[in-house]
Amino acid sequence: MTISYNWLSDYLPVSVDPERLSRILTSIGLEVENMEPYESIKGGLKGLVVGKVRSCERHPNADKLTLTKVDIGGEALLSIVCGAPNVAPGQTVVVAPVGTTIYPFSGDPLTMKLAKIRGEESQGMICAEDEIGLGPDHGGILLLPDTLKAGTPVNQHIQVYTDIIYEIGLTPNRMDAMSHMGVARDVAAYLTHHDKKELRIKTISVNSFKVQEQSLQIEVEIKDPVACQRYAGVSISGIKVAESPQWLKDRLLAIGLRPINNIVDITNYVMHETGQPLHAFNAAAIKGGKIIVQQLPEGTPFITLDEKERRLHADDLMICDAAEGLCIAGVFGGIGSGVTNETTQLFLESAWFNPSMIRKTSFRHGLRTDAAGRFEKGVDISQTVYVLKRAALLIREIAGGVIASDIVDIYPNQEEKKQVAIKYHYLKKLSGKNYHPDTVKKILEALGFEVLKDGIDELRVCVPFSKPDISIPADIVEEIIRIDGLDNIEIPQAITITPSVENDVDGKLREKLAQYLAGAGFREILTNSITNSAYYTEEQLQGTVKMLNNLSAELNILRPSMMETALEVISYNLNRKNDQLRLFEFGKTYSTTGLGEYQEENHCCVYLSGLYTEASWRQPAQQADLYLLKGVAAKLAAALGLPTLKLEEAALTGFQPGFNLLAGKEKIGVIGQVSKSKMAQFDLKQAVYLADLNWNTLVKLATKNKLSFRELPRQIAVERDLALLVNRTVAYSSIESAIKKAGVQKLSGTRLFDLFESDKLGTDKKSVAVNFSFLDEEKTMTDKEIDALMQKLIQTLEKEIGAEIRTS
Repeated sequence: MTISYNWLSDYLPVSVDPERLSRILTSIGLEVENMEPYESIKGGLKGLVVGKVRSCERHPNADKLTLTKVDIGGEALLSIVCGAPNVAPGQTVVVAPVGTTIYPFSGDPLTMKLAKIRGEESQGMICAEDEIGLGPDHGGILLLPDTLKAGTPVNQHIQVYTDIIYEIGLTPNRMDAMSHMGVARDVAAYLTHHDKKELRIKTISVNSFKVQEQSLQIEVEIKDPVACQRYAGVSISGIKVAESPQWLKDRLLAIGLRPINNIVDITNYVMHETGQPLHAFNAAAIKGGKIIVQQLPEGTPFITLDEKERRLHADDLMICDAAEGLCIAGVFGGIGSGVTNETTQLFLESAWFNPSMIRKTSFRHGLRTDAAGRFEKGVDISQTVYVLKRAALLIREIAGGVIASDIVDIYPNQEEKKQVAIKYHYLKKLSGKNYHPDTVKKILEALGFEVLKDGIDELRVCVPFSKPDISIPADIVEEIIRIDGLDNIEIPQAITITPSVENDVDGKLREKLAQYLAGAGFREILTNSITNSAYYTEEQLQGTVKMLNNLSAELNILRPSMMETALEVISYNLNRKNDQLRLFEFGKTYSTTGLGEYQEENHCCVYLSGLYTEASWRQPAQQADLYLLKGVAAKLAAALGLPTLKLEEAALTGFQPGFNLLAGKEKIGVIGQVSKSKMAQFDLKQAVYLADLNWNTLVKLATKNKLSFRELPRQIAVERDLALLVNRTVAYSSIESAIKKAGVQKLSGTRLFDLFESDKLGTDKKSVAVNFSFLDEEKTMTDKEIDALMQKLIQTLEKEIGAEIRTS
């Protein structure tokens, strides 16, 4: 939500410094995410002065340049080289002296320096319109009225609108703060409470509203009073559609809205002022002199203002005339009934539409308009007619015309104000603070609440229509805490912590692995489980869970795999030169059979990219690779008490190469390098390695393990090394299987410590060096015993994988 300081100040009862206002907004729950000055002309024309051209001569070294002498009110004339074709003696111009920074209409700022242009000194610049940000014209220098005095600051002649703009992080429940008057009401309540003054916002009077004639009566009928609880309208004739006055354009531009014409601009202005969306119809396009609020049959075609034909849903609420649809109620106008430059008669609408129905229609058609965003959160039904009068008076003032009908106000089932009771001990329990009853009443009354009952231990209030989100006592507590200031919440002397569940195996194992990974230099990430279907092929999309009311076109399915959302994070980091990535994540993937049955799978994923260790004086840099990632996965498996991991090559989507991870005979996940095609989707140039472990399987296997303890061995392990010559196609896992098959009881461990490949070894041969550890816990092993065990291992390796023993 964008708020203008100048605009907000119009409604505040006292002047508030911009910095203090920023602190107040954050304190009352309207967090200021950004605060920056605004200028209608960038740079504010600072440093630019009015100059008088006293003489012009042709540049001796350039046919298209002119040497000028310019008076800017100083003791001496400035020598300026000018390239404009229309420069001439006697002109009044805009001059940027040396040291002035100009802000072009397009391009980067430029600071004037003393320069020599083709051998002639230039002490500044005579400016064109585009060079100082006034517009795109570069046809020649900008000429000013001759009545201006030399040396006068240009921004005294050309008015620059300045403001301070706040970007507020508005929570979805705060419809009451989606307008300048709504924010002003909160600020005034804060000032009333903290400055101990009775302050109320300044409201705009509509007492001057008067029906001037009855020449344009439009009848209104509501066929669905649930979808449209209140509908008001008024006719205005004799208007002239034109450009808005500068003050109105400045207000809209400051908050990021593009001015269109005076009628549309007024409806936008009033919406941002009051929070109530309005719609202006070309009255000449309303057939039969009647407005009907109703649904149209399923599949009815309707062309909206963006010239797109949309097929209506049976639940879409429409504003119709006697013949056809004119507008998708509360969402978007139709192309046939909008205001044009030829429009002279208006029918102005102010209504209350059912929030959930508007939201569904808005998402169904992909029309996320400002009006829909407000209607779907609930607007103030009590101000429908007030806002209509306010807009009608502005139209009459700016666009001319007369009020040509009585206000039509159809309100069949009048809304009753909600009543909420709150007990003071409940307020203390939730807020942690003792509030005096008088303080509570004053805060709520300042916010527009009406006190119905003031008991010893309970307060019953009537909720204003401007706060549709308030319905339970906790909501009242929130209002009190906000106005008292979220910064003023007291810190308790003691904090009560609920102990963890004793048998929470899943949580304990997560914590164990997270601690290990964090200790190994990995950072935990949390990615969005909603992702973009464009990342996946048609085949992959089979069985995905699709979003019905997605927030954006890019976030339309629940993720079927963890890879893509992680690659978004990796891409984000690599694009910002953070290229040494060790990441892990616990998350879920989703799928469906299409029969209303949905599945969730828990995952533990580890990601590597870039350098694993940086270069130092002791060692070279180590690049992350698949072997390092396998080692991390093996450590995680060991921490859970799982058997030694094995890799089984497999054709896996998104991997190249890819492997199944096996713990014994159980598949626990997949591991591999992300494929080039998948990396191209995210514009990744640096290799990425991913281990995706099925968390449900890990927990199941880990809980089967029984912990046992034994005394540490008193003997020392004896080690032997063996260099094996094997075919290049032989994987180390095959060597491990052969060693296991040998059944050597006193073999306590094996370790691969060298791998060598060379044509000198023979065609398609490689050397694999393995370290063996032997341990007898009862006694010291002799060389004879160890040699016998080594011989048994050698014979098994020769038989099983065709290994040869290298002796040199």
